[in-house]
Amino acid sequence: MSHVEMPGARVPIRMWADPASVEDAALRQLQNVATLPWIKGLAVMPDVHYGKGATVGSVIAMHGAVCPAAVGVDIGCGMSAVRTSLTANDLPGDLSRLRSRVEQAIPVGRGMHDDPVDPGRVHGLPTNGWEDFWARFGGVAESVRFRQERATKQMGTLGGGNHFIEVCLDTEDQVWLMLHSGSRNIGKELADFHIGVAQKLPHNQGLVDRDLAVFVADTPQMGAYRHDLFWAQEYAKHNRALMMGLLKDVVRKEFKKAKPVFDETLSCHHNYVAEERYDGMDLLVTRKGAIRAGGGEYGIIPGSMGTGSYIVKGLGNAASFNSASHGAGRRMSRNAAKRRFSEQDLAEQTRGVECRKDAGVVDEIPGAYKPIERVIDQQRDLVEVVAKLKQIVCVKG
Repeated sequence: MSHVEMPGARVPIRMWADPASVEDAALRQLQNVATLPWIKGLAVMPDVHYGKGATVGSVIAMHGAVCPAAVGVDIGCGMSAVRTSLTANDLPGDLSRLRSRVEQAIPVGRGMHDDPVDPGRVHGLPTNGWEDFWARFGGVAESVRFRQERATKQMGTLGGGNHFIEVCLDTEDQVWLMLHSGSRNIGKELADFHIGVAQKLPHNQGLVDRDLAVFVADTPQMGAYRHDLFWAQEYAKHNRALMMGLLKDVVRKEFKKAKPVFDETLSCHHNYVAEERYDGMDLLVTRKGAIRAGGGEYGIIPGSMGTGSYIVKGLGNAASFNSASHGAGRRMSRNAAKRRFSEQDLAEQTRGVECRKDAGVVDEIPGAYKPIERVIDQQRDLVEVVAKLKQIVCVKG
């Protein structure tokens, strides 16, 4: 489908979703974003749903301003995927050992490594830039610097919620590795700090929603946020790279005889800010639950833990600010999912997937998400599908 336009206060709201299917609270959020004086464009992805600060599945293009709550607290959250030389025939009938080996190698939930992982000891991981990256930690918000030890130990860890590590098969029975994670606790602490600063600034006092407080160009507060934002985005990228390195090491050990070879890793943020130029204007583009889908750029759009995922290639549609959806998108809140579904429902909806099936992950049940096939179908003018994957192992936090 192509998009529909709804009127907004300062810019039209371009939607790659049926407005009738979007909950009222999310529509109100979108209308509120469209009132911001700095806004130059707003695109809404088919996985749209209500979020804190701004709607998940929205692309907010502003000139000379950025809204830290719209970026969210998991700065740089995103996906990585890699195709391997293994096929379904190389896999054992029982995948529980593989899952437990992954869980041993990569801490999940609030867990962290006992000692920081030395990237130089992870096979094939490029180590250039790591020293410079950590050197820049000295410039982050002073109130967060005491978290450095935790940040170093959480580098290469999964986290909880909707984060996951998966082993998948494509339609050719080729094995893929995939993971979803962000900037862990350090990203959240930096985000919380800057959201608090923004909400106290005088120019934000008359906004319709205090969560839409912005930093504006050429101010010390904007300079400080940009430093910490881009550092946290880099943390998330390194975190996924390190995890993927650890995951490959597990696969190498478990499938020694097959001598697995790995293609180049695909990686994309879906909670982040980028400096991009549209219609001759430099804009700060916030993708909150959206990936960049410039012409020929690879992206990853995962479904829920029982449905499968898509590797896509961007078509470079400027109307969406070269963006596409970041996943299936929730169709009900975590609490609603816990009220509606049972552990038995979870077991049925994840049949055939080696994964947790306990009460602790019922809020991540496939039934709590929109159907991924429909979400892909609604953005045929944004991306083309390169591969369809179905998970066979799913590790959750």
